Amino acid sequence: MLSCECTILIYTVTSQSKERFGIMEEFSLYVLDITMNSVRAGATDIRITLTEKDGMLTFSVTDNGCGMKAEQVKNLKDPFFTTRKTRAVGLGVPFLTMLAEQTGGGVDITSRYEGEYPESHGTTITATFGMDHIDFIPLGDMVSTVTTLIQGSPDVNFTFTHETPKGKVELSTRQLRELLGGEVSLAELEILEWIRGYLIEGYAEIKTEN
Repeated sequence: MLSCECTILIYTVTSQSKERFGIMEEFSLYVLDITMNSVRAGATDIRITLTEKDGMLTFSVTDNGCGMKAEQVKNLKDPFFTTRKTRAVGLGVPFLTMLAEQTGGGVDITSRYEGEYPESHGTTITATFGMDHIDFIPLGDMVSTVTTLIQGSPDVNFTFTHETPKGKVELSTRQLRELLGGEVSLAELEILEWIRGYLIEGYAEIKTEN
């Protein structure tokens, strides 16, 4: 999910560092941050899944990006991990881990490095959270998160699934692209507005289900 050539920086989590880097206050922002790691890793297929069941939220992102070596995965779970020398990025992973553990869940990261697995490389991050825990944050604007990802990377095949006890919201940009034809960019304003409306309608339906 992170660039194959990366610089690892380790920080100590303090109240000052939290204020400096900004712990995200909506879960949708974590979804955006973690998925952007996949985009930066050169992934062409990214699957985003959220499942709400029995008071727990399971969130996972699976990609076919360049993957990470075992040492990189280990360092990724340390306080902070960055892929750029000029500014910190990818801070959502340690903060995601902190949020998960605070709410009675956890984070698991598996990765196959492209240099070692040229035919089957990529990364999966899976995190679980207690949604009823006092430290769990609002889900936020998932519609805007998905739309932003598509707008920024219209050629990536995103598969988004959010399943709740009341129903499911699904979107596949691969299927959408096949319907529209190869000459139409998903980044076009009209297409993005349709995607936004489709997702809004989907969330409205599961919220009104009995």
